[in-house]
This record gives sequence, C-alpha cells and structure tokens, in this order.
Amino acid sequence: MKLKNTLVVFDLETTGTWVEKDKVVEIAMIKCNVEGNTETYSKRVNPGIPIPPSVVELIGITDDDVKGAPFLKDIAGEILDFFGKADIAGFSIERFDLPLLERERSEAGYEFDWQKLKIYDAQKVYHINERRDLTAAYEFYCNKKLNDAHSALADAKATLEVLSAQVKEYGGEDGGVEGLGQFDYKNNTDFYDEGRRFRWWNGKLYIMFGKYAKKYALQDIVRRDRKYLEWILSADFSQEVKVLIDNALNGYFPSKKQ
Repeated sequence: MKLKNTLVVFDLETTGTWVEKDKVVEIAMIKCNVEGNTETYSKRVNPGIPIPPSVVELIGITDDDVKGAPFLKDIAGEILDFFGKADIAGFSIERFDLPLLERERSEAGYEFDWQKLKIYDAQKVYHINERRDLTAAYEFYCNKKLNDAHSALADAKATLEVLSAQVKEYGGEDGGVEGLGQFDYKNNTDFYDEGRRFRWWNGKLYIMFGKYAKKYALQDIVRRDRKYLEWILSADFSQEVKVLIDNALNGYFPSKKQ
C-alpha cells in the first residue's frame, strides 16, 4: 500500500457503546510510515468504572486485568504524540472510536480535533461498495440476478430461495428452517424501555431526551427537578416509563438485573 503521508490504524476496546459515557479499556495503534516500516502502540487502560459482564464476555478483559493499568489521562499525551500529524484509519471509527477518544482526551485536558485530519474508515468504504440488500443476498446465495427487485412477489420469491439456501448452508443436520433461529442479534439490554427513553450506564439509568438528555442519572434528576419528572407523568409517554418515573419520585429505583 503506497502512502503519501504517515497512516495510523487504530482501534479501541471500551466499557460499552455509549460515546458520551463509556470509557476506553484498551487502545492499539499501528503507524505505517511512508518509507514502509511500521511502529506499534498497544496499552490497556483503567476505565475507572467496572467493566460490564457482557463486555467482559465479548472482549475478554476483566476488571482485574486493568486494575494496575494507567488511566487514559495518564497516557493521553503519548497517544497524541503517536498520532502526530498522520492520517487516521480504522473500522467504524468516525461513528464511535474517534468521538469517544476525543471526549476522553478532552476530559483529560488534551484537545483532539480529528475532524481536521484525513480519515479512512474501512466500514464506510465496505458499506458503500458491497451492498447488503436482497439483490446482493440473492446473487450471493442463489447465484442469480434479481431482475424484478422491489416487486413484492418477486422479492418474496427471492427471499424464499435465499432462506432455502441458508437452511442448506447453516441450518444443521435436520434441514429445518428452525435451524436459522440460532442466528439472531441480541437485544441491546443497555436500554431500560422499548422506546429507548432511558439507558443504563454504570449501574444507573440516564434519560435520553429533553433538557437533561445524556447528562444526569434518574436519581440526580429527582433531586434537581422533580417538576420535570411530574411533567413526564402527565405527558404522552409509555406506561412503562410512567411507572418508572412514579417509582423514582417515591424513592424506588430499579437495578440493572431487573
């Protein structure tokens, strides 16, 4: 790969997927120089908060693993030095890694204006160039062109053929469509309610709308502005949210396990 400028490819492991709240657990960077040589930077980071069990299961890093690691504020300067004036690359970094790292470094007192840098996001390139719609699936699994795409009957027939091919490929020995049931995305349990009005972070619920959005835990809002929560009880919110607010105003707060 020819380079006109130094390129740093990087990735973060974090305590979760909330850009505004979650913390870095590990950072790795590979610096590709114009001359062809590379340099590597890799460190685990103490997030200062517990790593949720679901994240531990995913990344394999426990609280004990980072107990003696530096906080991000302690290494923010050396991270900045490693980036230098290089271009930056990664996978989905514009949506997640870069904004989260910018927030963490800002909290540590270091400015990181990555928007002024040249960014190469492999996920963006991938999604633009490799479609993941029914036409692409039909061609991939059935080796056919879907000529009548967006005709309801043609799409339904094509989907049936795709499912049949997937059962044959992934469904198991009995050849039943039920075998595809194992391929299911887990629901994001970070949200408390179906409408995603409240989200868990570090054992507390945070409101995701209005003037306190993403800023304060529910317990904090009870202390700061009970009238705002009383307004929610009278407004057009789900019964699930209203029960939550009514309980909170009476001093009862759910735990993550519930």
